[in-house]
Amino acid sequence: MDTNAYAHVLDSALAENTRIAYQRGWQCFADFCAAKNYTPFPTTPQTMVEFLITQAIEPVSASGKPLAMGTVVLYCNAINHKHTDAGLVSPARDPQVVNVLRGLRRLKGTAPRQVKALRENHIQSMLRVCGKTRLGMRNAAIIAIGFAAALRRSEICNLKVEDVEIIDAADGSRAARMFIHIRKSKTDQQSKGQKIAVPEGARIKPIQRVRDWLKASGTSSGYLFQTMRRGGVLMGKKLHDTDVPRIVKHYAALIGLDAREIAGHSLRAGFVTSAAAHNARLDKIMEVTRHRNPATVLKYIRDADVFSNHAGERFL
Repeated sequence: MDTNAYAHVLDSALAENTRIAYQRGWQCFADFCAAKNYTPFPTTPQTMVEFLITQAIEPVSASGKPLAMGTVVLYCNAINHKHTDAGLVSPARDPQVVNVLRGLRRLKGTAPRQVKALRENHIQSMLRVCGKTRLGMRNAAIIAIGFAAALRRSEICNLKVEDVEIIDAADGSRAARMFIHIRKSKTDQQSKGQKIAVPEGARIKPIQRVRDWLKASGTSSGYLFQTMRRGGVLMGKKLHDTDVPRIVKHYAALIGLDAREIAGHSLRAGFVTSAAAHNARLDKIMEVTRHRNPATVLKYIRDADVFSNHAGERFL
């Protein structure tokens, strides 16, 4: 069997973002072992325990803080994946490692970081400060479509011009409509494809934002949102996943929000929260977000509705 082909098939079993995260986690572990003069592969449970405790307790990141518990677990999974892919018994299954992870969870807690949801009024304000430069028009389209279609940041980066279908009403009696075709996503790892309906609306106007960007960029094929050089010159390369949160944070800060509370997910979370606040039906919200589990969406709805008819509002 061709070993390169075999490795390619194994890589394809993981989502792109997961594969990148595992590579980062494994590199961190390999660097740790190099500094300690340990053998990283195959490793021992004792080495893995020392690594996990170091990452979780000592200030190892650029911020001077220990890694979040979710990142520690991800790095543990990366080491596990490296060994199991090679047909080896993973040290992550050793009772020492399992017990250390359990202890770290109890010490650090496992509550995920919850980012601020950008509501429709935030989005409108952000769009107003984007400006009319080519860069500003690109970023306005990213913000508008990311919010209106409740897209994940990887989905925004992977969108191609061919994935955007704008339908004009023939008789002019109704507004234009848009379909966003998602080739592959977190909930569609088999690449069956998903389609999201996006209306024009009267405030965010995602269709007009996309049209303005296509006209300004002259892009007719390839990646919808591309990297740019100074002067607005398109590079022909898709955005990196980290570009989306950087863009969103930048414009959120310009309108007075705390950028530390904002992430790329703030667009997607904001759509759900805004839809819930405007009494949209759960099934209609899930058509856009493509969530499989209603409980995930209901969490956003509870957050949006927590002060409505509050139990104590008449006596507090």
